[in-house]
Amino acid sequence: MIDAFLHAAIVMTTPILLAAIGGLVNRIGGIVNIGLESMMLGGALIAVMVSAQTGSAGLAILAALVTGAVLGLLMSLVITRLSANEIIVGLGFSVATAGLVRFFLKSVYGVSGTYNPAGVAMLPPIDIPALHAAPVLGAIVSGQDALTWLAWALVPATAFALRRTRWGLRLRATGAAEATVRAVGLAPLTIRDASTVFAGALAGLAGAHLSIGVVGLFNEGISGGRGFIALAAFYFGRSSPWRTALGALLFGGFDAAQIRLQGHWIPAELLQALPYAIVIAVLTGLGLADRRAERSGRMG
Repeated sequence: MIDAFLHAAIVMTTPILLAAIGGLVNRIGGIVNIGLESMMLGGALIAVMVSAQTGSAGLAILAALVTGAVLGLLMSLVITRLSANEIIVGLGFSVATAGLVRFFLKSVYGVSGTYNPAGVAMLPPIDIPALHAAPVLGAIVSGQDALTWLAWALVPATAFALRRTRWGLRLRATGAAEATVRAVGLAPLTIRDASTVFAGALAGLAGAHLSIGVVGLFNEGISGGRGFIALAAFYFGRSSPWRTALGALLFGGFDAAQIRLQGHWIPAELLQALPYAIVIAVLTGLGLADRRAERSGRMG
């Protein structure tokens, strides 16, 4: 039973972690990406459409990545070039994308709510024979798909890039001191746009994982607020990819728990609210910790 839960927890962590790593990079560059949910939704739909039409999970993943990146670029241009409020723009993109998806499904496919075409190619699991039968470790490592491996590989890669590369230095400088970046001849707005494209691409992959990695169909509510949970995960991370991954794993674990507990004596409505209650509790705890640290600093 514990093996099944651990496997499910890693699966449910994957879309949160992908979106959270993208959101973390975007935030370090100076934009808080509230629109991750819209990019996940777009990626999830396109992945199912391309997978059903081509029978190729690889092409579906590529299409989802491009879709998320394009949505990210459009959102970023509104923020950086038109000086629009990033929170309002992000929420607007989320609401607008949900409405457009609903309209598209009804007008093109004549369906409402759920699109379940025949022939959807799912992401194949990667089995590791030497570990498949091993307790605990086998459940965590063996049988996961390529996007799960990518999500966890991005954690050390992002940590290295942010701290040890010229790109990371420029990104951090853009978020911390835009005027300085401009003074040395760089284009901070372009750097911000690039970080938002990166975040959108990863959010698109997160959506693809939900649709062709987990369920094999598209539903209007498939993202289930995970874009906002990813937002909480990278706030939990405090500019650290490792802490962001820990936050994503925490929220993914509770997401898996509420799914496995459904059908038991606990009301389903309460279980579905569990991950979001944990988000509120974690962010409240972080806020209280910050206040205590500020008071200690003033007293010191």
